[in-house]
Amino acid sequence: MHLDNIPRNELVETPLIDDIDANGYLVNSVDLETECNSQNVDVDLGTGEYLDSYEDGNTFNDDNIIGRVFNTHEDAYTFYNQYAFLHGFGIRIHWDYKNKTTNEKYQKLFVCNKVGFKKVKDHGSSGDSKKSRRETRTGCDAQLRVSKTKDGKWRVDKFIDAYNHELSTTPQKVMKHRSHSKFHRSMAWRSLMLNLGQSGLRPSKIKKAVNAIKSPFEIEVTSKQCVDVLSQQRKQYKGKEFYGLIKHLQDKSKRDLNQYFEIDLFADGSPRNIFWADGRSRDAYLKFGDVVVFDVTYMTHRFRLPFAPFVRVNHHGQSILFGGALLENEKEETFQWLFEHFLKCMFNKYPAAIITDQDKAIGNAICKVFPNTRHRYCVWHINRHELEHLNQFASRFSDFQESYKQWVKSDTTEEFETQWEVINSKYNLDSSNWMVEMYKLRNFWVEAFFKDIFLAGMTTSQRSESILSYFDGYVNSNTMLNEFVIQYDKAVDDRRVAEEDEDFQTINTLPVLSSVHPIEAKASEVYTRKIFEVFKKEWIEATNNLTHETLSKSMEESSYKVGQLNVDKKYWRTVKFCFLNKVDARCSCALFETHGILCKHILYVMKKKNVETLPDHYILPRWTIASRYRAGSVSIKDPNSENEVSALTLWCVHNNYTKAVDQARDSPNEINRLNAFFLKFLEEQMKRKKPTMLENKNKDSNGVQKRQPELSLL
Repeated sequence: MHLDNIPRNELVETPLIDDIDANGYLVNSVDLETECNSQNVDVDLGTGEYLDSYEDGNTFNDDNIIGRVFNTHEDAYTFYNQYAFLHGFGIRIHWDYKNKTTNEKYQKLFVCNKVGFKKVKDHGSSGDSKKSRRETRTGCDAQLRVSKTKDGKWRVDKFIDAYNHELSTTPQKVMKHRSHSKFHRSMAWRSLMLNLGQSGLRPSKIKKAVNAIKSPFEIEVTSKQCVDVLSQQRKQYKGKEFYGLIKHLQDKSKRDLNQYFEIDLFADGSPRNIFWADGRSRDAYLKFGDVVVFDVTYMTHRFRLPFAPFVRVNHHGQSILFGGALLENEKEETFQWLFEHFLKCMFNKYPAAIITDQDKAIGNAICKVFPNTRHRYCVWHINRHELEHLNQFASRFSDFQESYKQWVKSDTTEEFETQWEVINSKYNLDSSNWMVEMYKLRNFWVEAFFKDIFLAGMTTSQRSESILSYFDGYVNSNTMLNEFVIQYDKAVDDRRVAEEDEDFQTINTLPVLSSVHPIEAKASEVYTRKIFEVFKKEWIEATNNLTHETLSKSMEESSYKVGQLNVDKKYWRTVKFCFLNKVDARCSCALFETHGILCKHILYVMKKKNVETLPDHYILPRWTIASRYRAGSVSIKDPNSENEVSALTLWCVHNNYTKAVDQARDSPNEINRLNAFFLKFLEEQMKRKKPTMLENKNKDSNGVQKRQPELSLL
C-alpha cells in the first residue's frame, strides 16, 4: 500500500518526531515500534525503511486535505511538515500574501523544498564565472496553501500532491532536510552555540563541540547550521553594537571603581576611537610601567578597527596588558589622542621607554605626548626589512653579511660610528639606500645607543604579537564591537590566572640551587621562579665557564676582561669593579642596565672578589615576588608627593579608602571603628583649615562654648 494510505484523522494528531537513535531509527518518549504503531506507519526495524502496509485503507487526496482548518498558520505549517516527514521530503515557506492597506497576512503558501528552479545570473562576457553550488531544485509542484477566514482561522484551499523527484526512504535521510532538522534550533542547543560563539570559537569548532556532547539519538549539527544560528543572533544586534559596548564598560565601572575608559565620537554619535583600562591594570602600571610595548597590527572585528594594546612584562616575565584601544585609523592625530588619554589614565606618569614599529605617525605622536620617553623601534620589524633590502649586497659581496653584523652589534657608539665609515666607503652606498636611512635613525634601534635604558628584555614587539595570537582564540573576523570588549576581558582574566599560578608556584616551591654560595641563595629567596632561572643560568656560566684578564687595578677601581677561553678575546666583556663604600660593578654588555639582572661577567668578578651576598641595589623590586598583585593597600611612591598632591597620590588614597570600606563592610564593629577614624580625621582637618573661624563659630553671643554637632559618615 502507498504512503498516502495514512488516515486523515490520525495524521492531524501526530506529534512531530525529532529524535533518532544511534542507528538512525526514530525514537521519542516511547520505543520506535510503539511510535510507529501510533502513527499507523510500518517501519522495518532492521533497515529503518517505511513498509507498504497500513492498518487503515483511508488515503490522502485533494478531498480530505482541502478544507482542513487550523487555528494559526504555524499549525498549518506543522501539519504539512509532519506530512512531508512521513512522505520523505522537506518543505519551506514559499510566499506570504498581505493586504496592501493593513499589511495583514491573509494567505500563506508552503511548498516542497524542491519547488522551482534557481535563478541563473548573467556574469557578462568577461568570462569570469564564480563557483556555483549544486542545483537542489527540480521544479516539483507539491504544495499546500492556506487562507485566512473571517473568523480568524486558516483553511486549506489548495493542495497538490505531485512529486518529480526521489523521496527519502529512511528517517535518517528525511531528518537531513532543513525543515525536519530541529535539533540545532532548540532553545538549549541554540544557547550553547551562542555561548561558544561569543567565546570566539569558529563555527567548525562549535560543530565539533556540540556533536561531541549531544545524545547519540540526535542528528549531528553541521557548520552551516552553526553559522545560521550565530548570524540570526548578530542580526538582532545590528546597529546596536556601540550601545552594547558602552553598556558593558559602564556596568563594569560599577564593579570596578578604578576602571578608566574614554570614547571619541563622530558628529553622528558613532565611535571614532575607544580606550579602556581596568583598575588592576592601572595598579600594575605603578610597578611595571617602566617600559611599554605598543603595536597596531591587529584588525579586530568586521568593522576593521585596528586594535592597539599596551603591553608590559610582569614580575614573571609574562606579557600582560596595561590597556587596549580600538582606533579609527593610524594617523598622527589619532595616536596623539590615544597617548594623551593613556597618560591621563596612568596618573601622568611617563613610561621610561616605549617600543613600537617603525611608523612615522606613531613616532611624531610620541615626541609630542611623551617627550622624555626613550623611543625604540621593534627589532623584529627591522630584521624583516633587512631581508628585503640587503639581499642585493649579500649576493654581490661575500663578506657583506659579516661586516653588517659587526656594525649592528657594535659594543659602543664610537665603534658603531667607526664601522659605519668603513661600510659606507667599502660598499659605496648612495644617499637613497635603506642602510643610509637606517643610519640616520640609529638612535631608535641600534643596541649600543640603548645600553643606559631599562627595557625589561622587551627589545621586540613579539611580546605584543604573543598577546595578539592569544586573542585569536577569543575573537575572529565576525566578532562584533560589543562582543570584542567582553572577549578582551576574558583574555585578560586568563592571563591573570596564569600570573596567579606563577605566584603560587614561586611561593609554594623551593628552587634547586647549583651551588652553596650565598649570592645564589639570596637570589633564590627574592626573585620569582622564572626570573631566578634566568639568574641561575648566568650564575652557572660565571662559576664554570669564565676566566679573566686584569686590565688595571687600584685601591678605588679595578678593570677586567671577562670571557670564555674558547671565544676570541675581542668578544670578551669589560667589567669595572669598585668596592669602597658599597659594591659597584659595571659591564660593557649592560645586561643589568637593560634587563635588570646581573650578567655572568659581573657575577664572576663578585665571586672572585669574595662578595658574600647579592647587594640589595642589584635586586630590582619588579622582578621579586613582593611585586605580585594584592587586594590590600597601595603605597604612595610618587617622588613629587612631598611638594604637591598629584593625580597618582589622590588615586592611591582613594583606592585605599575604597578597599578599607570593602574589607570592613562584613563586620559592624570594624565599619564603626573605620567610621570613628574618619570622623576624628575630619575634625582635625576642620581645625587645620579654619582654626579661628571654627573657634568663633562654636561660641554663642555670651562666649559660651556650643556643643559640637555629631558627624557621621554612615
